[in-house]
Amino acid sequence: MNGPEVSAILVNYNAGGELRSALRSIADELGACAWEAIVVDNASFDGSGTIVAEFAPHARLIRNEQNLGFARAVNQGIGATSASLVLIINPDCRLVPGAFVSLRRELERSDSCAVVGPRILDPDGSVQGSARGDPDMFTGLFGRTTLLRRLLPDLAISKRNVVADGTICEGPPSLSVDWLSGACMLARRDALRKVNGFDERYFLYWEDADLCRRLRGIGYHVRYVPIATAIHRVGHSSRSARASAVLAFHESAYLYYATHVAPGPFQPKRSLARLLLSARCWLHLIFNTQDGTRRRL
Repeated sequence: MNGPEVSAILVNYNAGGELRSALRSIADELGACAWEAIVVDNASFDGSGTIVAEFAPHARLIRNEQNLGFARAVNQGIGATSASLVLIINPDCRLVPGAFVSLRRELERSDSCAVVGPRILDPDGSVQGSARGDPDMFTGLFGRTTLLRRLLPDLAISKRNVVADGTICEGPPSLSVDWLSGACMLARRDALRKVNGFDERYFLYWEDADLCRRLRGIGYHVRYVPIATAIHRVGHSSRSARASAVLAFHESAYLYYATHVAPGPFQPKRSLARLLLSARCWLHLIFNTQDGTRRRL
């Protein structure tokens, strides 16, 4: 009996009914090929892990007794599966019909392509900006959700930080980019193995930028496939631990900066980055937690 062609990995933390929608979209999209799905549950307390049984025997559950973070949980899922293609997708994300076929076609077009990702939309149809340039000191000012980028979208630095923003109706089937959102990506297992998967020092956020940068560092490339679409309800899981998510975002941002932008313990830029990120974290903790309103990082 042949094994699965595709392994889908979902890390669940209190995703509620969103997990069912994600698994349903996977089942609908991958139904024409042999597939498996692993849901790694990071100690959810909303009962959402029980949804996995509805999709047996294709889907299985790994239940952690504590929240191990996104990177470590994805690596758990990769270790528990076997297919040559690995679909990493958030439980609050769903594939639009035709997305997987387009992603697979582009991934298999070149052996040197390690990861492909779709255009990701908000539920209202607006583009999230999931294909981006390598983060640097200016990303905090001109990143995906910043005021400056919204006010000055045509600046070169804005376009570099969000490479493929906007609605794309015509153009090449894919674009080479620095990194893609880990909310939805299709990867080659052998490429992930060569870099030992995600860096488990990242608890939440920025692990996707780090992964893509390390893959590119050993000769692979990363491609954005705008004809494939996924819909992502941003931050659904993190709402139950908003302050922790804000802290994790800024800690991971500093880890990425210290690893890739200012390596070496005596780099003076590190101190500046730590100061700026600490101030930004403090502001976000105030505005994200004082009235319970969900805001994007």
